[in-house]
Amino acid sequence: MSLELTDDQRALQEAVTELARQFGQDYWTKVDTEGRYPDEFVQALTDGGWLAVLIPEEYGGGGGTVTDAALILETLERNGCATSAAHAQMYTMGTILRHGSEEQKKRYLPDIAAGKLRMQSFGVTEPDAGTDTTRIRTFATRDGDEYVVNGNKIWTSRVQHSDLLLLLVRTTRYEDVQKKTDGMTVLLVDLQQAIADGQIEARPIRTMVNHETNELSISGLRVPVTNRIGEEGKGFRYILSGMNAERILVSSEYIGAGLYFIDRAVEYAREREVFGRPIGQNQGIQFPLATAYTELQAASLMRWSAARLFAEGKQPAFEVNAAKLLASKALWVAANAAMDTFGGYGVAEEFGIERRFREARLPMVAPISNNIVLAGIAHGTLGLPKSY
Repeated sequence: MSLELTDDQRALQEAVTELARQFGQDYWTKVDTEGRYPDEFVQALTDGGWLAVLIPEEYGGGGGTVTDAALILETLERNGCATSAAHAQMYTMGTILRHGSEEQKKRYLPDIAAGKLRMQSFGVTEPDAGTDTTRIRTFATRDGDEYVVNGNKIWTSRVQHSDLLLLLVRTTRYEDVQKKTDGMTVLLVDLQQAIADGQIEARPIRTMVNHETNELSISGLRVPVTNRIGEEGKGFRYILSGMNAERILVSSEYIGAGLYFIDRAVEYAREREVFGRPIGQNQGIQFPLATAYTELQAASLMRWSAARLFAEGKQPAFEVNAAKLLASKALWVAANAAMDTFGGYGVAEEFGIERRFREARLPMVAPISNNIVLAGIAHGTLGLPKSY
């Protein structure tokens, strides 16, 4: 790891590793086969305070840094766990921590830290808008002390296992703003009450991986104005701030998942003998694994650079996006190297490679496509003309 850890961070890694060992390959194979949410794993993370690491101590949290959160997710993934079931609680926290009012922090953060509330869902993307977030149509109309929200969202994950939903809406229509990123507002929604009242309907979307995600229909949803995060119409900036934390943390997951492939493949290559010698002696096995490991370490360096800048209160747009790009690509290289190393056994469910191989393809298109990342770097960093 290209970061000199403190004693506290090493202790953190050891504790997280110990937790991960309670949820071995058999557990994850069973969860995947049944297509269910890993409740036991998420509860263990909650009970251990790991999901509250970014909440300041004054609100009952761990008072940790984004680097601490990154280490937790990387360590869990390297030990074979699927952190996508719970990671959103860490990065959605950034929007409240940086832009929420003191009253909102006191109202929600202690219960989230104590595990009484889960904040796992993040409603941004819409069926027609896709990656063009400025084109969202979900609209909130002010009605006294409440907003009335109508619209649709898609790829909203963990709805069935979250108490709170961070929701991006328009409060001024796209056609009526001078700057297309204006007129968007962030609302914090009591999700389970909204579902019970029929104001939100969630329709699960089956995917190639065991990742609980949904399409939402929102009709007459009433949200108190006191649940608005920050100023009305400034929500796009708040969401971007949270997404910077998201990029750092998902990059850490990808790096951990890539190192899982490397660890498993190296172990197998040392033990597996064909033609009278370990297959790890063959350069056809060695070189792909060495390439993947090198690319993962390069991604890790960019990730730590982004984490440092974010912790300093900056908005490191290039660094967080470059980290996501490099980490997702390095993960895919590692997944293929591992699959080639295991050969036919790689597609057998019992070895745990095929499940993680399927999972390894998703990061190149979600939570944002690598092509959009490249376009953003071209426009925002290199100053090239916008392509969209």
